[in-house]
Amino acid sequence: MPTLYYVQGFRQKGRRMEPDQPQQVKSAEAAIATAERIAPSRAGVWAYSADVDVEADTYDEPQVLFKAGILPAGVAD
Repeated sequence: MPTLYYVQGFRQKGRRMEPDQPQQVKSAEAAIATAERIAPSRAGVWAYSADVDVEADTYDEPQVLFKAGILPAGVAD
């Protein structure tokens, strides 16, 4: 199963957290570096990986690589 890597930021909008579109990157190192780079401009950010079964089109539970700031409940727990 291939592993995919993502970075997702969140912006504070009043009391709500609005998610950015998840950004796919090439490696765990790239995910962490990207998350660290955008963290100062977001209320929260996380980088994660997920194993994908292409044939079944299913994703395993995400594995947190990096998190910073405030994240919505249930994200990166």
